[in-house]
Amino acid sequence: MLSNNYNREMSVKRLIIVSNRLPVEVTKSGDKYDVKSSVGGVATGLSSLDESYQKIWIGWPGDSVGSNVPAKDKKKIAEKLIRGKNIPVFLSDEIVENYYYGYSNRTIWSNFHYFMRYTEYRGGFWENYVKANREFCKEVVKQYKRGDIIWIHDYQLMLLPSMVREKIPDATIGFFLHIPFPAYETFSALPERYEILNGILGADLIGFHTYHYAENFLNSVRRITGNEHTMNQLMVGERIIKVDSFPMGINYEKFAESVADKKVKEEIKKLKAGIGGKKVILSMDRLDYTKGIPERVDAFGGFLEKYPEYREKVVLVLVAVPSRTKVPQYNMLKKELDEVLSRVNGKYGTIGWVPILYFYRSFPFESLAALYSVSDIALITPLRDGMNLVAKEYVAVKQETAGVLILSEKAGASSELGEAITVNPFDRNRIIESLKEAFEMDDDEKIERLSVMQSRLKRYDIKKWTNDFIERLYHVKELQEELSVKKLDTKILEKLTVDYKKAKKRLLILDYDGTLRSFVKNPEILKPEPDTLKILRKLVKDEKNEVV
Repeated sequence: MLSNNYNREMSVKRLIIVSNRLPVEVTKSGDKYDVKSSVGGVATGLSSLDESYQKIWIGWPGDSVGSNVPAKDKKKIAEKLIRGKNIPVFLSDEIVENYYYGYSNRTIWSNFHYFMRYTEYRGGFWENYVKANREFCKEVVKQYKRGDIIWIHDYQLMLLPSMVREKIPDATIGFFLHIPFPAYETFSALPERYEILNGILGADLIGFHTYHYAENFLNSVRRITGNEHTMNQLMVGERIIKVDSFPMGINYEKFAESVADKKVKEEIKKLKAGIGGKKVILSMDRLDYTKGIPERVDAFGGFLEKYPEYREKVVLVLVAVPSRTKVPQYNMLKKELDEVLSRVNGKYGTIGWVPILYFYRSFPFESLAALYSVSDIALITPLRDGMNLVAKEYVAVKQETAGVLILSEKAGASSELGEAITVNPFDRNRIIESLKEAFEMDDDEKIERLSVMQSRLKRYDIKKWTNDFIERLYHVKELQEELSVKKLDTKILEKLTVDYKKAKKRLLILDYDGTLRSFVKNPEILKPEPDTLKILRKLVKDEKNEVV
């Protein structure tokens, strides 16, 4: 039975969502500060949470609220944010520079995506990563009420679960990583590998997009901390921890029904008029080196070279959303992309035809849905990607028109979207041939493939993803309560002593590692303490005892 703290009848309760960024952006216009919804996988996904949860969101309000903003203005900003159930964590410029732009995005991001050549280790990175997580911890503890569910998100806050656990031992804590977790051989290169794992293990339930990422995590836990697992279950101290995969869904209905929206229909008409009957290949990503955008553009150039009959009949709409412009590698990537774009457009373009239409910005929802709708092919070929919700959104929108999804096998979404044309993003020739295959595919096959994927995405949408995670979190708390060790009070000890003395035969079953001695990494080399041996000898000498 669940205690009152975890009773499912009390399912309408507070959910504290904690992520690096709040799901809003703070902008300044004159002397006034405005708050508007922001884009992003986590923000977009969790904004669709079931309304049965009373949600509060804790996060950093962004660069616009830095150290130079006066305290009185921060107070006004906080008041405005709190009205929307958004609790700000104000960070100094030094912490942001080293924690976010430093350790999070120049160390963790590159390591977890296998881009070791970009991984940087600098003084101040780790120290400020720890400081930032402590600042988040202070706010979580401040906001927490008994019975709350705490759901911590992503790689910027991997120390937070254990920090919160230390302050609130019986808290219900879930952690979800939205990026890949790398193989042990890659992860172990991080000097702070033990601290990171120990931080995550403060959670009751640890979630990943795919089973493969979960396996990588468990393997690293075993090899670095010595904690073994059984059926994705860990025992750390006296606490059960579950590790599982939860492929993040989308707000399926919103995208599927978008083509019926009046504004979206108007956008579709404009796009069709501008494109002029040409076939459309859509490429849409944040500008990130993990996305393989220059390689994708180069492959499109190879397609035009190998199959010249498609020249002036097809256009690649390339949308690259600006990202992390303060990180040097991203500025280098922008330059590289500009160069390859110019090369392809310069080589194959004509007076009346530009092969690649390039947009270095984000789009509002109506324009986004219209782009999905008019696109004949979605070309999504990241070199590494935790999930990739763009692929799912494209499939969901294609309710009235046929289309083909070409998807990288290195994207987490590929395990769910098996009807897509799957490619190795490092195989240029395969991408070229997949474009040819997609253009030659008949509409019946396109519709059949889309229909299967749509049914799957509809069943496991963002609400199902959320409810599934929280339901499993409740289940872990049930297991913890069932297996919790009950402390022996004086009355029970007295009864045990009387029963022990009365018994004519006694069977004593003893374990060693974790019973007679605390858990250690290598129990086989550990010797019993002298006092323990003395007690064991005394028990064995008693003829009434059988010690096993």
